[in-house]
Amino acid sequence: MKIAPPTKEQIARAHYYTTQTPPKEIDPRLEALVTEVIGRVADKWTMLILEVLSEHGESRFTRIGELVGSISQKMLTQTLRQMERDGLLIRTVHPVVPPRVEYKLTELGMSLGAAFCGVWIWAAENLQSIEQARREFDQRADNKTAK
Repeated sequence: MKIAPPTKEQIARAHYYTTQTPPKEIDPRLEALVTEVIGRVADKWTMLILEVLSEHGESRFTRIGELVGSISQKMLTQTLRQMERDGLLIRTVHPVVPPRVEYKLTELGMSLGAAFCGVWIWAAENLQSIEQARREFDQRADNKTAK
């Protein structure tokens, strides 16, 4: 799956989040939530599903699986269920035979995607430096193994 670059709106939201100052005293509930959210976002499936729904809008289970690619039905079900529990998406069951189930990002889900859009900005600004550092590291590693 090719991930689309962020939209202007997502970039604007990401810049907004980067200008905010965290509180000096952190509520333990907030700290726990941040830890959970980072864990969820570090889970590649959540981020890929956020991207798919952001790019394609409301989608059926099967279509999400196709667009994400290489995700098992079990993992897709678990990830969608957790995202629904966290309020990141809405699951709508249409009363037809066979039942049609669609998923759509909530405003909260869209804002999470925008918050992590900052990674795109950071990566774009630092791509050449990272590639150079990797080349230098690999070259040093090659020189050590050659000796």
